[in-house]
Amino acid sequence: MKEIIKWDPFKEISSLREEIDKLFDSFFGKRSFLFSEAESFIPACDLEETDDAFIVTAELPGMKKDNIKVTVDEDGITISGERKREKEEKGKTYHRIERSYGKFQRYIPFPKEVEPEKAKATYKDGILKIEIPKSERVKPKEIKIEIEE
Repeated sequence: MKEIIKWDPFKEISSLREEIDKLFDSFFGKRSFLFSEAESFIPACDLEETDDAFIVTAELPGMKKDNIKVTVDEDGITISGERKREKEEKGKTYHRIERSYGKFQRYIPFPKEVEPEKAKATYKDGILKIEIPKSERVKPKEIKIEIEE
């Protein structure tokens, strides 16, 4: 006797989409024509917490520090700027352009209160690193326990 299997239309739609994605990837490469220049450059960012501060690290390869703006307040940090495309020269034929360009803005909220006026930033080899001290009110405090006898 054959077993009856329930039909799942979503499974078939999912497999159809996977097949279409493979077709586009094989024909156009991983970044298909659907990726437009209107989509801007989005830098990768990390937020690290130490006992005393938050450290934000952003990858901004190929950018000049004059094209980067950092704004810090008590709630979060905003990193913005523009990565500009080099001018295309006549006589060159591009077979592939995969690097992203354009304006960007990243906002990263802090999970705890900080002291924005004490923030320090460095930029070297395409890596922006910003250290923002935590507010004294939110830093862990060790208290001495007295033993009563």
